[in-house]
Amino acid sequence: MVVGAHVTLFHALPGSHEDEVVAECAAVAGSTGPFTLAVDGVRSLGRGVALVVRSPELVAVHARVRSRWVEWLTPQDKQPLKPHVTVQNKVSPETAAATLEVLREDFGPRVGTATGLAVWRYVGGPWELVKALPFGG
Repeated sequence: MVVGAHVTLFHALPGSHEDEVVAECAAVAGSTGPFTLAVDGVRSLGRGVALVVRSPELVAVHARVRSRWVEWLTPQDKQPLKPHVTVQNKVSPETAAATLEVLREDFGPRVGTATGLAVWRYVGGPWELVKALPFGG
């Protein structure tokens, strides 16, 4: 399945804890209302490009679940959260640089709305949706 536009909060949580992950995400989503995301920049990913996302509410949601899962986190997920939406990935550095230049030429701040959490399972290439959890229950 193709995953739509999203902000990744964690890259790899253990499948053996899937029920706990879904339960915690459901609790957080149920007690959180939709909130604003500021999209206020473009950054290089080296072999891709991303839109920079800023939101105190997003940071708070991430911190809430991160504190419960700290012993499960990979080194990548232990790094500070750098919220972004990937526009392009796994291309040549030259293609990424050209995309970055085009996006920076006509980029102005944008606003979006976070509407919920989703838990996905990686199945060796495609992704499978485990559970979509809208904010506010």
